[in-house]
Amino acid sequence: MVLVMIRTAIIFVVLLFIMRLMGKRQIGEMQPFELVITLLIAELACIPMADASIPLLYGVISVVTIYVLHELVTLFDLKIKPLKAFISGKPSLVINKNGIDDYQLKRNNLDVSDLIESLRTAGYFSLDCVDYALYEANGTFSALPKPDYEDMQTSLPLVIIDNGKFDDKNLALAGLERSFFEKILKDEGVTSVKKVLVLTADGTGKLYLQAKKRRFRVLRVEYPDGKVW
Repeated sequence: MVLVMIRTAIIFVVLLFIMRLMGKRQIGEMQPFELVITLLIAELACIPMADASIPLLYGVISVVTIYVLHELVTLFDLKIKPLKAFISGKPSLVINKNGIDDYQLKRNNLDVSDLIESLRTAGYFSLDCVDYALYEANGTFSALPKPDYEDMQTSLPLVIIDNGKFDDKNLALAGLERSFFEKILKDEGVTSVKKVLVLTADGTGKLYLQAKKRRFRVLRVEYPDGKVW
């Protein structure tokens, strides 16, 4: 029992030292290769702690080797720009002046709902209140809002159509019928719901409509019976 405690303490000290050498980014926002290295270190450290028959030196050498590899990859990442994009990836611009870039979303295994969730987390509730939004290489989300974005989000938008499908739950929350929005789509020249990437509606009558492979449009409508929320 005492031997296991001593081995664990030694591994702990080694890991703490190695993680400090790797720098603050290793503790905070990690690049993909750093996440892989962190997982490997955790796995390698567990083996000598859990199995007393394995020489402790094996675990220490493995962890130090991973550290050396980390330093080499970091050096390549900093010095060779083409290799940096391969190792760490590059930012993906998911919202531009034309609206949502569906290709970039799919490329990152994301959908419109994921994007809207990221926007809300960043404090932006309307898709039209940002000019640009992107996912950084390390997975963090950044957005450039319009100057008057606070005045553009006075009511919480609901996603009515997401990737060609009506959201029945949000329709019920809004108290509106599919036929109301189908008529709007027809008036805007969108012949099928399946061609809609996203349609949101807020309580003031503002709609954000973007058909697939087309620029977004912001519409102002009146809901039946003057309904607001």
